[in-house]
Amino acid sequence: MAANRTSKKTACCSDTNPCPLPPDQSAEQLATLAWAIAHPARVRIVRLLISRNTCVCGEIVDEMPLAQSTVSQHLKILKESGLVQGEVDGPRVCYCINPENLSALKALVGSL
Repeated sequence: MAANRTSKKTACCSDTNPCPLPPDQSAEQLATLAWAIAHPARVRIVRLLISRNTCVCGEIVDEMPLAQSTVSQHLKILKESGLVQGEVDGPRVCYCINPENLSALKALVGSL
């Protein structure tokens, strides 16, 4: 016996009028920070930096199953977003989390 299939509109689909979006000044910042963590390797790097709570240099490459050049590219994206800071220490760069931007990311995601 075939089930009676009726098309019922849910509450989210019942209004067919255009829905204007309010201006959102934080959208650009959220998009930039979300892009920074939009790859599993970058999420791992961020977690590593948070767990160390100090500047980390060559240890990042040692902790990742990726080539040094690939890790460097991920770090570049994280730095460009402002989520990670880099400080030159002789021939190497030490990386750490930017706590203000990490807090901003958490707040922006929480406000979704």
